[in-house]
Amino acid sequence: MKYCILTAGLAVAACSIAQPALAATGNVTFNGTVAAICTLVVTNGSGTMTVSPDLQSLSSHNAGGVAGTITATTTGNVAISIGAPTAITVPPADVTPITWAPTYSVAGAHTVAETGASSNLSTPGVDTVTVHLTGTKTGSDIFAAGNYSATVTVTCQ
Repeated sequence: MKYCILTAGLAVAACSIAQPALAATGNVTFNGTVAAICTLVVTNGSGTMTVSPDLQSLSSHNAGGVAGTITATTTGNVAISIGAPTAITVPPADVTPITWAPTYSVAGAHTVAETGASSNLSTPGVDTVTVHLTGTKTGSDIFAAGNYSATVTVTCQ
């Protein structure tokens, strides 16, 4: 009888060793969202305005003037725009009205001709945004001697 019990115990042990473990699997699903974004990096934040020969235009477009530049990197589906100049300073001797007109153009992944209006950048890419500022006088008014400055803000959203 001892022999029968021992044999039955070995048979149970042999069966538990011989069976392979059951395999288990699981899936992991990944999702991601990239929002429509635009980053701006100022590459030349010091534009220069020069006066025209008739002293009625002070502009980065005039001979010797220098535009400001910004690098825009976007995922697409954003709008780029330019704001009215702020922090305007004029010399005390200049007392007649000045009309300020900021403009910009875009070159690179997108092409936007010089404008002052908002523009859509529908596809991803990297662009150079060239920013100009012009101040004008009308009639017989002219720019007075002294330092002029203004800040133009470019927005991409």
